[in-house]
Amino acid sequence: MSIFTSLNTTSSALTAQRLRMDVISSNMANADSTRAKVNADGEWEPYRRKSVVMEPKEAGFSSFLNAAVNKGTQSVGQGVKVSKIKEDNTTPFKMVYDPEHPDADEEGYVELPNVDPLREMVDLISATRSYEANVTVFNANKSILMKSLEIGK
Repeated sequence: MSIFTSLNTTSSALTAQRLRMDVISSNMANADSTRAKVNADGEWEPYRRKSVVMEPKEAGFSSFLNAAVNKGTQSVGQGVKVSKIKEDNTTPFKMVYDPEHPDADEEGYVELPNVDPLREMVDLISATRSYEANVTVFNANKSILMKSLEIGK
């Protein structure tokens, strides 16, 4: 295990949380976008909410358990990675009555994105707190490494 393993692990978490905040910002910015992409029928479709899917860089808990049992030593994780950014296809679009809107259907309803600003703000607070916690861990690790270097003086 390298002395930089903890810093690398924390930095991977910082990168993942920053991307999560970027995706949340994109969701909020497109909360009223009625023309995000063209669907298979050739018609415009509203913006779909996106979310970040994270997973460990290593295979999982069972690989760490097997390594610990076989070697008799503890294994440590290598951090987190973003496996994909997925669209929310389960939540339906919001239907709002606005016959003056250029994207209104024959009955006067407009499909708006499936972005819930309240949910996005809760996710943003969670991502921000995770980011702040990882910054604290990074600074603590850096401080420990600096103190270790001072011992050699």
